[in-house]
Amino acid sequence: MLWVEPSSPLLEHYRQIRTSGHEALPIYIGRNVWIGRDVTILPGVTIGDAAVIGANAVVTRNVPKGTIVVGVPAKPLSGRRIE
Repeated sequence: MLWVEPSSPLLEHYRQIRTSGHEALPIYIGRNVWIGRDVTILPGVTIGDAAVIGANAVVTRNVPKGTIVVGVPAKPLSGRRIE
């Protein structure tokens, strides 16, 4: 736990971040999606039904239904789809 005095510069910095005008975009995850360990999904990404995201992948774009993606940035495994 961190106690911050009301006059602290740290508190003012926190207020500036909260009121900066940046808004996060939602992340949509379909049904029966498998997401591996330590995956990063960027804001605004949609992951289709039955997709598989490999461990440590960074998902920067939408993932179509039934697609297996791996890597940084995440890319589909060639010729691999789940029906």
